[in-house]
Amino acid sequence: MKNILITGVSKGLGIELTRSLLDAGNVIYGISRTSNMELDKIKEDYGSSFVHLNYDLGLYESVRDISKFISENKIRLDAFVNNAAMAYDDLITNANIESLDLMFKTNVLNPIMLIKSVIRNFILHRSKGSIVHVSSISAHTGYKGLSMYASTKGAIEAFSKNTAREWGETGIRSNCVVAGFMETEMSKKLSEDQKLRIYNRTSLKKETDKKSVINMIEFLISEDSSSITGQNMFVDSGTI
Repeated sequence: MKNILITGVSKGLGIELTRSLLDAGNVIYGISRTSNMELDKIKEDYGSSFVHLNYDLGLYESVRDISKFISENKIRLDAFVNNAAMAYDDLITNANIESLDLMFKTNVLNPIMLIKSVIRNFILHRSKGSIVHVSSISAHTGYKGLSMYASTKGAIEAFSKNTAREWGETGIRSNCVVAGFMETEMSKKLSEDQKLRIYNRTSLKKETDKKSVINMIEFLISEDSSSITGQNMFVDSGTI
């Protein structure tokens, strides 16, 4: 059993990952800005094994309060999954500084500050903890309208690799799962024709299966991946 902190648990990949890790007997501390009926059902099904932390990761105050909660409750973390993200999709010529600022706070700056507390928790409890970032294939191949979003994922990948180098000697690992296009909240705004054109760029000619992404995250959390750190693990239906 592991104590795992996960961001973005209210929908899509996050909620499916949460259920899968709970089914495996772990305790999940799940962060999301909103709650919903699915999260209520998880609380009902898993009881004290699931703790929902209702915070907006676009605000630094949320990071401070999450860190305080973990410290005051003397929680020993074993893993952290940085899954939450917001997508500000537009052409760079239309860039809006307020939207760009919020996206970088949500996708890069506040996750970095949260990981500061996570690593301190690992060190305090002498945990050989695992950090897993959910990245995007858009950081490696171009898509119209995704230049700004992709830049946040590229930043997180660079951060992850250097985190792995900084803390590897303590047994702390950091990796990224580079996910291809999946059927998520972010992709709902795309038309079927747009989705088809994206999927046709892959070797498998189809969307990325969320279960494959979840399996990779679970592998990177587990001791089975104890020699893997500083890596980008591509789960993208062969886009690259």
